[in-house]
Amino acid sequence: MVCALGASVCFGTATVLQAMAARAAGAGGTGGGAAALLLRALRQWRYLAGLGLDGVGFVLQIVALRSIPIYAVGAALAASLAVTAVVASRLLRVRLSRVEWSAVAVVCAGLAMLGLASGAEGDRTGSLALKYAMLGTSVAVLVLGLVGGRLPDRGRALALGLGAGFGFGVVEVAVRLIADLDPGTLLANPATYALLIGGGAAFLLLTTALERGSVTTATAGLVIGETIGPALVGVVWLGDRTREGLTWLAVLGFAVAVAGALALARFGEAPETEERTSVSVPS
Repeated sequence: MVCALGASVCFGTATVLQAMAARAAGAGGTGGGAAALLLRALRQWRYLAGLGLDGVGFVLQIVALRSIPIYAVGAALAASLAVTAVVASRLLRVRLSRVEWSAVAVVCAGLAMLGLASGAEGDRTGSLALKYAMLGTSVAVLVLGLVGGRLPDRGRALALGLGAGFGFGVVEVAVRLIADLDPGTLLANPATYALLIGGGAAFLLLTTALERGSVTTATAGLVIGETIGPALVGVVWLGDRTREGLTWLAVLGFAVAVAGALALARFGEAPETEERTSVSVPS
């Protein structure tokens, strides 16, 4: 659980650092489109630090997925929104309402309950059918990403957010389905390709959703997609369990943590303009 929480802290902090770098790059640039903005952002130490934290967070996520149930890892990763909110309140001077501070406390309470109730990860390696199912899901997410920009405005952000969540959920499950790291075995395992395609497709969908739709709606879809589905797969097909007699506490903790994260969905993308935050960015 410590690794899962560490990944959450890394991802949540990286979001704010990258937002600060992107805003600085946008303020000091002379146009040139998204590619030019990205190149200017890459010259910002905050952006590079954010990428580094993303890398560390991904490693911690993998370690956590090999140690504790998927439902606990998924809830902890959703809690990165609480980390983003708290860090943004300090570095970006974003003013959190009492409701949002309460949501942060709710997320922490949910994670505490999960920590108390979570058992060891399941001992099942997953059937070949499940591995191909994950591969098929990842391809479906990729197709949705390729056509996502053409979806009707109504519901587009939610659909793309859910698709991104399913993609990241595929990554969570695929990590558990890869038991042997031998190169030959990896290449023959459908879960390997599911992980690569699912992760890439998820980033594509999330980027499209945040660019062309409501951040809050997209992030809510993301949280739902990356937590509920993988948690069910872990329990039903991979043998994830709770401590004896504490199933009720795990279910309650999972629901509370996800609900708190949904209340903080606007922090799925750090605020970019004064109109949205009513604050100025420190130099």
